[in-house]
Amino acid sequence: MVVKIEKGSVIPIGFSCFFLIFVGFVSGGDNGGIIPTTLDGPFTPVTVPLDERFRGHAVDLPSDDPRVKRIVKDFEPEQISISLSTTHDSIWVSWITGEYQIGGDIKPLDPHSVASFVEYGKVKSLKKQTQIAEGNSVIYNQLYPFKGLQNYTSGIIHHVQLTGLLPDTIYYYRCGDPSIGAMSDVFWFKTMPVSGPKSYPKIGIVGDLGLTYNSTSTVSHLIKNHPDLVLLVGDATYANLYLTNGTGSDCYSCSFANTPIHETYQPRWDFWGRYMQPLTSKVPIMAIEGNHEIEEQIGGTTFAAYSSRFAFPSNESGSKSTMYYSFNAGGIHFLMLGGYTAYNKSSDQYKWLLSDLENVDREVTPWLVGVWHPPWYNTYVSHYKEVECMRVAMEELLYNAGVDLIFNGHVHAYERSNRVYNYTLDPCGPVHITVGDGGNREKMAIKHTDEPGNCPEPSTTPDSFMGGFCASNFTSGPAAGKFCWDWQPEYSAYRESSFGHGILEVKNETHALWTWHRNQDMYNEAGDQIFIVREPERCPVKDTAKRWKSEK
Repeated sequence: MVVKIEKGSVIPIGFSCFFLIFVGFVSGGDNGGIIPTTLDGPFTPVTVPLDERFRGHAVDLPSDDPRVKRIVKDFEPEQISISLSTTHDSIWVSWITGEYQIGGDIKPLDPHSVASFVEYGKVKSLKKQTQIAEGNSVIYNQLYPFKGLQNYTSGIIHHVQLTGLLPDTIYYYRCGDPSIGAMSDVFWFKTMPVSGPKSYPKIGIVGDLGLTYNSTSTVSHLIKNHPDLVLLVGDATYANLYLTNGTGSDCYSCSFANTPIHETYQPRWDFWGRYMQPLTSKVPIMAIEGNHEIEEQIGGTTFAAYSSRFAFPSNESGSKSTMYYSFNAGGIHFLMLGGYTAYNKSSDQYKWLLSDLENVDREVTPWLVGVWHPPWYNTYVSHYKEVECMRVAMEELLYNAGVDLIFNGHVHAYERSNRVYNYTLDPCGPVHITVGDGGNREKMAIKHTDEPGNCPEPSTTPDSFMGGFCASNFTSGPAAGKFCWDWQPEYSAYRESSFGHGILEVKNETHALWTWHRNQDMYNEAGDQIFIVREPERCPVKDTAKRWKSEK
């Protein structure tokens, strides 16, 4: 049975006395009501009807918007951002110097012509106790072997790693090349708490962001919630909705069906970096690739902008690729997995995942969270069962490892699952949350596969980039013998088509508060809220160390 509610309606749910006491303790009674917990699930599926009055302003910011224009001179730093290493005592600082070039006759800048230095310390003046770190720099090109298409070469992209940092501490920094007087203003960041079962950062989670007026609303709401860390679950700029001459469309395949290659307008990356700097210069952002980062160019090269512009703790986490890595943030171990690189059991990614999971200490990081772009559990027509091959390859491994939560994007809507494993309700399965609702110009996903006439033809569902076909009919349960359910599936707890972002606040070793915020609501209002409760005694991590080694 599907329950449809109007916004603001109350769903009666029963709670244990323990949970009533717990909620009062962790929330101080300020939530205006009782917050449900996964212990009370599985929940009857809920669909919030589409508000036709709110379709949002999914229109891209123009190149002359003051928030995306270049305001620095010569080789002064811009597009400044920070990201985490694998542990609390290290931070990456990234920035760009010099102007990009686009056209038929471009000459790449020499990345060694400008130095990469960061001056940092715990004193704002940076005159006392100042430390200096030096890093490296790169440029990347986006090149096309077709007449009439414009090539692109980036400014110089700098990455500097700061090490030996204290936990939970504010540091001030500036970056650039002091030898040519090209230094940034002073910015600040706060390091993560030390990894342990009692310390947790406040995490903002957003996907499929883009750079529309809706995106700016999402980022504004996100900043108001004061996160310590931001996860970007793929699809940052949507530069590939543009031709190289700067002409854009909500639907590339509809408007530009005859282009010889899927083009991309790389200056949108620079616009996005400038717009995001007020947030990313002080709050670490950890990104994973989405399909809009593929950006194929000459020689079959892909993901050039994504891999060059962000700093990733790949080497530190034992990964050979920017497409997957891991890191700790307080008592949480994050698995950042790649949906657009090989993930079968013979792949480098799968072998790396085996090794990474083997080294996770749940006494130190009780929470294990997976993050990748395309969702496994999705009831929208958009991208339905698109990455079944990834689910088939990896789900059992993640289930046995005791993954608690999984965050995805890709589908431009919000959806939260009940605890699920292999399409079956399971009290030890992870909760899957899709937050591909950041506000990009492709607009919202609205249609559900369980509604009459919406079930897609199975052969049309596999991801075109990765290929492979694993999406079969359900073999058991209410949808046995069918490719889609006839009503909202029982594994789907809540779904709503609206733009927004989420906040994850882990309270202790067993309880985490998840809140989803809609853009159209007030900053402190929750569109969906639930406590995710771990039950390590009921759902122990399987004795997998020996098994993992045997699979290698």
